[in-house]
Amino acid sequence: MSVFLAEPGLKKGKGKKLLKNARIFDPESGYDQIGNLLIDGDKITDFGKIEASDAEIIDCEGKLLTPGLIDIQVHAREPGFEKKENLESVSRSAAAGGVTGIAVMPNTQPVTDNVATVEFIQRRAIKKSIVNVHIYASITKNMEGKELSEIGMLKEAGVVGFTDDGLPLANPFVMRNALTYATEFDALIAQHAEDLQLSNGGCINEGIVSSRLGVPGIPNASEAVMVERDLQLLRLVQNQTGKGRYHVLHVSTKEALDAIRRAKAEGLNVTCEAAPHHFTLTEEAVGDYKTFAKVNPPLRDEESRKAIYDGICDGTIDAIATDHAPHDEESKRLPLADAAFGIVGLETMLPLALALYHNGDIDLRALLAKMTYQPANIIGVAAGRIKKGAKADLTLIDLDKKWKIKPENFHSKSKNSPFEDFPVQGRAIKTFVGGRLVYSV
Repeated sequence: MSVFLAEPGLKKGKGKKLLKNARIFDPESGYDQIGNLLIDGDKITDFGKIEASDAEIIDCEGKLLTPGLIDIQVHAREPGFEKKENLESVSRSAAAGGVTGIAVMPNTQPVTDNVATVEFIQRRAIKKSIVNVHIYASITKNMEGKELSEIGMLKEAGVVGFTDDGLPLANPFVMRNALTYATEFDALIAQHAEDLQLSNGGCINEGIVSSRLGVPGIPNASEAVMVERDLQLLRLVQNQTGKGRYHVLHVSTKEALDAIRRAKAEGLNVTCEAAPHHFTLTEEAVGDYKTFAKVNPPLRDEESRKAIYDGICDGTIDAIATDHAPHDEESKRLPLADAAFGIVGLETMLPLALALYHNGDIDLRALLAKMTYQPANIIGVAAGRIKKGAKADLTLIDLDKKWKIKPENFHSKSKNSPFEDFPVQGRAIKTFVGGRLVYSV
């Protein structure tokens, strides 16, 4: 039975806690030892072969203690769509998944394209969230793809990156200007890579399943050509300024990943992330019009699924992120062409990702790096590490726990997931944020 042990709101932990008999595991340094970790207030003060007679004792029973997980693509739906999710419910969903930090997307109402909306989200997070909330703003005003948002002012207000989210920035001149202007502030430009004219209203992957179901498909090329275009623009900006930061959200195709791999080898400053559903499922999950498997970018064929899987294992993919997209039943229980894109993912990211480790295809350090310090590096936040003086954001994981995913038990307001009864191994059993034990199972 899961228990939330913290009232809504971001507060510092109180007093001392000694996490005893933990397998303390820091992916950045490679530290991996059985020992104790001491928290004082909201900070890690020491770890290793230590004791503290004046601390509250929490026995970790030899389980894996890692830095808190970080998900850098989350749709929190607040402000504007609180029926589907809000900052309180999304934070509980995150904590239940072992996620201590989320980066929320700007497709809110109003759009997060101004300092006032950023400050509203920050205030709401302090009051209602039990995990750390980082904020993306839109690249262009109202996500219309025309006039740039005030990147400098928004970065100063605490924004960690800029993206027009599901409305990809189509105009290459505007994208070039965004990449160039962002270099003045070391700002991250992130793209949902899709040529909407090529997608042409498609609702699932263009392939065998779309043909069988008689619905319009989205070809791999719609993602790949946008990535290729943006990499050309990044090269132009880097050659002119010596700077530039470009991030590909939820890469889903072999062709796009190949382009990113070549760009990295060339020295372009590009990073990318992949979602668990894209390396776990294929277009076959849509089955007979199953809208809970309708996502954007869509679930692809086996060749692309395997390419994304391999891209995580070989290091090309820098981060695992969920693209957590809550929808109410009314938005999903519609004909396939009309149903909303998106699934929830905060509570399934860790167990789905751990399959790569349990399969023997990636070591634990490399895998957890993609959910801790590497995503933290991408958005430029001081998190994802176990070290003295660091904020005590921590996740205790039972690597061996076998269970089946039950969306009805999710702590999100929404339950739209294609992983009903999906067998997994491993889960978060305790989550600490700022020294507070916010979740336990």
